[in-house]
Amino acid sequence: MSSREKVEYRNIGKNLVRADAKDIVTGHATFFDDFKLKDVLYGYRLGSPYPHARITFIDTSEAEAMRGVRAVITYKNVPAPVDQWGLGLPPAIPILEQVVNYVGEAVAIIAADTKEIAMEAADLIKIEYEQLEPVYYSQDSAKPEAPQLYPVFPGNKIPDLEISGEKMMTSLHRGDVNKAFEECDIIETGTYTYDKFGSPAAIEPPGITSFIHDGRIQLYGTIQAPHTEQMFFQIKSRMPTDVKSFNVGGSFGNKSCMETTASYCSALSAATHRPVKMFLTKAEQLLVHDMRIGIYSESKVGLKDGLLHAAEGTVYLDCGAINGVGQIQLGVGLGEMQVAFGKCKNWEVHGDVVMTNHVQTASVRGFGGQEIKCAFMPLVMKAVKKADIDPLEFCINNFAQTGDGWIWRDSHWYDCKEQDYSHVMRTSGEKFGWKDKWKGWYVPTREYGNKAVGVGVSVHGNADVGEDQAEAYVRLEGNGDVYLHNSITESGMGQASNLRKYVADVLDIDAAKVIVKGGDTTIAPYDFGPAGSCSTLTTGEAVTRAAEDARRQLLENAARNVFHCTPEELTTTDGLVYMLSAPENRVPWFGCLDAFGLTITGHGTWKSDYSKSNFCIYFSEVEVDKDTGICKLLKVLVGTDVGQIIDPATLEMQAQGGFGAAAADTGMLEESVLDEYTGHVLTSNLIDYKWRPFNEFPPFEFNVEEDHPEVSRFKAVGFGEISGAPGPASMMMAISNAIGKEFCAYPAHPRAVLAALGKA
Repeated sequence: MSSREKVEYRNIGKNLVRADAKDIVTGHATFFDDFKLKDVLYGYRLGSPYPHARITFIDTSEAEAMRGVRAVITYKNVPAPVDQWGLGLPPAIPILEQVVNYVGEAVAIIAADTKEIAMEAADLIKIEYEQLEPVYYSQDSAKPEAPQLYPVFPGNKIPDLEISGEKMMTSLHRGDVNKAFEECDIIETGTYTYDKFGSPAAIEPPGITSFIHDGRIQLYGTIQAPHTEQMFFQIKSRMPTDVKSFNVGGSFGNKSCMETTASYCSALSAATHRPVKMFLTKAEQLLVHDMRIGIYSESKVGLKDGLLHAAEGTVYLDCGAINGVGQIQLGVGLGEMQVAFGKCKNWEVHGDVVMTNHVQTASVRGFGGQEIKCAFMPLVMKAVKKADIDPLEFCINNFAQTGDGWIWRDSHWYDCKEQDYSHVMRTSGEKFGWKDKWKGWYVPTREYGNKAVGVGVSVHGNADVGEDQAEAYVRLEGNGDVYLHNSITESGMGQASNLRKYVADVLDIDAAKVIVKGGDTTIAPYDFGPAGSCSTLTTGEAVTRAAEDARRQLLENAARNVFHCTPEELTTTDGLVYMLSAPENRVPWFGCLDAFGLTITGHGTWKSDYSKSNFCIYFSEVEVDKDTGICKLLKVLVGTDVGQIIDPATLEMQAQGGFGAAAADTGMLEESVLDEYTGHVLTSNLIDYKWRPFNEFPPFEFNVEEDHPEVSRFKAVGFGEISGAPGPASMMMAISNAIGKEFCAYPAHPRAVLAALGKA
């Protein structure tokens, strides 16, 4: 079979009705706020009004005396065992402490019969503060004279980390950089940032209910990845933890590990011996929930013969006041740089995870790679301009192919295999009309009046498509029903429906016969969860292997008990087993089981493998009004090769979702606006926090190919995480070409454009 020969499947590759569609549109789906526990209390956090301050006096007596209040906790009375817990990684930050480090950080948490009572009680708490000097930017916080946030983290830097046997890569060392720079034709240096702390506001705000019972923590919530939440929370609490998720009303990554909310709920549960629920408002979601990390990069790059040949520099990852995954985000970002510039063998990049008095950060769609690449790509393209190379050709020639390799986030080397994305890059460029629109560096595609149009391109890849372990059980019932047990949650991407297709095509049944049971760590086996575009490959292959195991057992039973032949002589279709040589004699599954009422359960696993990356290329066409600085996206084209399409509609939805949730808004609109005088984030609603409304969605084209790499039975590679990641850098290039000079300011506000034009 040629690499581009398409395979026809019964379910895979077809648009099928989503398993959850009817329940969602009719209101029957269970979301977090639909779930009720007996005797549940409601939690509320009273936040600090200052970005950096010491509490000098606090009196909670009036709040505690209020009818309906069941607990008020401050740094003075954190109950056991929560007083031994910690936030961050390493988990060294107390969940409540005397010194607060961002506006909105909890100074008191209250449990009451209703949230309204808890909020009224918060108003009765008397607090006095000594204000301390804040520091808002990582490059300032890393200086020796900077204010110190935590005694346990000298210099405001979080130490390197080893987790689950993996030593996270926080600095990248490859080759001989000094020698390589001597060989370069072109050398460029520069400082670039990507640091506006986006706050992805999924439709459903984050929420957690916690109950500590019989020495176990039970977490229920809007949790994207139950087993990941379980793993990290057990590290922080050192207590056995069970996690249950429901339908999740969108995540964009920042509902993966909600450590502060879960810790506050658990502390209140420990104090009251009752379950406690905290469900954030939209304002709280925008102001105090996990935001996107910031990046500051001072780098030097060199080109030789049209390829990136050497790179060195310093990268500061600004994790705000709390972050439990920063070292992992830095490692992923350094890995993804090597994927995009796979021909470069000489790297010397030092990275630091730095704490500031910004709000807390955590997992967000892009997870380090998007942020670091958006700060690094413009510098590389500055060198490409000096060499007068077409940027599309540069991307094609530099992206990692089979035979290249990378050091991934776990500090191990991986040889790149089954990878060549040059074909989809060229066809995407043709569909966008790159050759006609590209007029040269800093040259507009066209001009009319005070307006100019430019085009840009960028690429992205992520080897986290093979991220971490996955496990699944597939249970065959005698009546032909099939149950899939896996920890997958449904947060809008349709992945639960897609996984049904893997099982159905192995067993040759309609996908509607497969019932997905997931989102509960007490009944589902381990799965890292839908992160890093991984679940298509990792979870998909674990599910496939479980279905294959179940099918094998079924045919062995049938061969032994019914047909008295070898299993290889049998097959199964639509819940019936028959001999290949006599298809007219068909026996239902129940007749092939060892006894009435028994079932067959297949087991499948996937073990992490970072030797394959996914791919995305992004073309942007931007109109700039040179009098007002207003930028308008005229056209976007996204290209990828996913190996094998699982569901065409779901795939296109991911591309369009990535456009808004990670690309266009991050590049053109989206930021959490910080008042540096008070430390307050000012964007507390969806009017002030700028998102693109649907009526401003530009013409959008999607070019997808299927190259069928030999990475799994169904040869599919995920796309969701990176579907918007290269967008912001492509937009910066487009604006630069429109205005005739380098521009890189995320997001591209009119004032920044006018400043670049010398008009501000």
